[in-house]
Amino acid sequence: MAIGFMEVQLLKAKGLHNTDIFGRMDPYVLIQYKGQEKRSSVAKRQGRNPVWNEKFIFRVEYPGSGDRHKLILKIMDKDRFSKDDFVGQTIIYVEDLLALGVENGGAKLQPLKYRVVRANQSYCGEIDVAITFTPKVEEEFVEDIGGWKESVYYLS
Repeated sequence: MAIGFMEVQLLKAKGLHNTDIFGRMDPYVLIQYKGQEKRSSVAKRQGRNPVWNEKFIFRVEYPGSGDRHKLILKIMDKDRFSKDDFVGQTIIYVEDLLALGVENGGAKLQPLKYRVVRANQSYCGEIDVAITFTPKVEEEFVEDIGGWKESVYYLS
């Protein structure tokens, strides 16, 4: 099994379904991968065409266990006095990217546009995302766990 890091670069969205009756939406994105969840900043008053330009790192095991390797991006509208509104989502299957990354020592999906769909599967805009997978060499994990240099008995 290979372990590594998947970097998700959240760029922008275009033509999102407007959930606000008055004013402009304040969209943000919940990014989920196998029990891990990251949240983008709120694109305040950017409405249907927000720009984020943010990067998020997820720990990845390949092939791993459980269901398919899917990255879920849920676009939400931040509301001040009520529950945040669900705008739409996209699912990106990254299994082929991970397999290629393990085989070649890394892999990258250049920025692509993905369809955003509502709960009823109707189209409601698009989102631009780039993804990079980098396998981690086993020796690097020793440092993460703690090596002999971190021992209380180590004297410099």
